[in-house]
This record gives sequence, structure tokens and C-alpha cells, in this order.
Amino acid sequence: MAHRTGGRRLAAASGAALLSLGLAGCGLGTGGGFVPSGELAGPLAEVPTMEDAEVAVGSKNFSEQLLVGKMAVILFKSAGAQVQDYTNIPGSSSTRQALLGDELDMVWEYTGTAWIAYLGETDPIPDEQEQWQAVKEADAEFDLVWLPPAPMNNTYGFAMTQESADELGITKLSEIQDIPEEERTFCVESEFNNRNDGFGPMLETYDIPRGDGVPDDNVRLYDTGAIYAATAQGDCTFGEVFTTDGRIQALELVVLEDDRKFFPAYNLSPVVQEELLAEYPQVEGLFGPVSEALTDEVLLELNAQIDVDGREPGQVAFDWLVEEGFLTEAQEAQALAPSD
Repeated sequence: MAHRTGGRRLAAASGAALLSLGLAGCGLGTGGGFVPSGELAGPLAEVPTMEDAEVAVGSKNFSEQLLVGKMAVILFKSAGAQVQDYTNIPGSSSTRQALLGDELDMVWEYTGTAWIAYLGETDPIPDEQEQWQAVKEADAEFDLVWLPPAPMNNTYGFAMTQESADELGITKLSEIQDIPEEERTFCVESEFNNRNDGFGPMLETYDIPRGDGVPDDNVRLYDTGAIYAATAQGDCTFGEVFTTDGRIQALELVVLEDDRKFFPAYNLSPVVQEELLAEYPQVEGLFGPVSEALTDEVLLELNAQIDVDGREPGQVAFDWLVEEGFLTEAQEAQALAPSD
């Protein structure tokens, strides 16, 4: 018995379906493209087949999400399911709407994003496991199941060059208050600079308030992508980063420890429709071992292969799954595209 039937089927050609989600303007697009095939192996070898299932997989449209989205496409396909590839959806809001509208069966989502952006909470929970549990319980109302999270935490952070770290002798954000004021220069993006849970409150938490501890002249605003290069070039001592961004490794930047736990936890979890999991409980076994292996270090390396080396997310995902023993290579690779 196939999982996706009737009104739950995502018809790629149906404008009415898109309009019902309010997504016609932004376009619930597809990643499509070439995705290698494989055979489940190692800890996934005994996962029961999903040959009767039709599964729609989505992701947002940035490198890390494309990577794990393609990973999910490959895993479901290798388990025998028919897969509709809806990776590369523009924005968190559109992806969430598609999931709530039963147009997607599975996405990888971040605990902090769900807690703050989707569920409207203002106070993050510092403990990563407790944050995941809180999101899991809250989303049960929407018939969504949060499977156990990966250890990776793609949260905000501040990075500096290794040379600056050695010269100033600091490894933690709390130590910034101990360095000379002229060294407290920051490159940040406009959104983070203005958010109620952003730059100003962070400075307060670390006893270097805006104005007294960090003069306005010490703060420079950049587009997100430009911050990494600006920090590496010494335009500022500290640059706002996302902690699993591959450019950190490529530019040999050092992320300071958030030792007062200011930034929310953004652990990555597979989120699946309750109906899919009820019919195919093996989904948890399919993703569990993979999630456990997704550490910060792994994501830094894989993201760098995409952002720095220019490799395709699907190929990076497949190669890693094979290298880690989750898959063995099949004789042929298959192109996945949405199908009705």
C-alpha cells in the first residue's frame, strides 16, 4: 500500500495545489537532477524495504540543506521507495508551509528554527536534548514526528583567524572583555545586528555592552557571505558565522566557544509525517545511524566540498554515505525528478 494517495499526493503540474499553500509566488521548486543510486549496507542493511512507499522529500535552498536533503532522497530511494525530490525550496517559511500542508513527507529541520521561527517562542532552551524534546512535543500537535537529532549544531558563532587567536590568547567569547577595546572589532550582518536576540544582547551577556565595551565604530555591517572573507583578511577581529559553514575550515578560521550559552541550539533532525512513520516505522532505523554520524566536523568538511570545491550536493552526500558504510555503490545511478 503506497503512503501518498489522493489529496496528499503532490502534483508537480498542479497550480491549484501550490496556490492552496500560498507558495505560488515563491515557487515550490524541485532540486531534481542527478542523484546516484546505492544499496543499503552496514547498520542500514537490515532496514525493511519501503518498495510500496511514495515519499516527497524537501529541503531549503542553501548548501547544508541541499546536502542533507539529497542524503534523504538517496536513503529513501535505496530503501526501495519512490521518491519525489523537492529539495531547494526557497526559504524556511515555504518549506514549513509545505510540510504542514502535507505536501512533503520529510525534511531535515533545525530545533532552534522550529522553536523560535515556527512555534513563536522567545526564550531558547540551552540544553540541546531538552530543546529537541520541547520541539518534538510541540510539533506533535501538527502530526509531525521529530526523530532523534544529529550532534551537529549549526548555530551562530563568532570566528577569528588563528593568528589573531594566538596573538590575543583567547578561545572563548567571555575572554573578549579582557582584550584592548581597539581589538574588539566585529563584522556582522544587518539582521543579526538589529535582532532582539542578536548582537546587542550577546554583547550584554558577555559584559562588553554596545557603546561602552564595543564602540559603534568597531562594528561593521556586511552581507552574510562577505563576513567570512572580511574576517580572514583582518577587516575585523571577530566575524559572525554559522558554525558548520564550510568556509570556516577553508579560510582556517577559529570559532570561539560560546561559554555562556547565549546562542540557541540548532541541532538538525529528520522531521517526518506521523502517517508515514506509522505505516513505515523502519524510517527511524533508516535515519538513526546517519543522524548520529553527522557531527560539526563532518558538516564542516562536507559543506566545504560544496561551497569551496564546487561539488554537487547529491554527489557529496552519496560519496559520504558510501565512505561511512551506509551504502554500497550500485551499478547504475538514477535521475530523480518529481513524478505523479
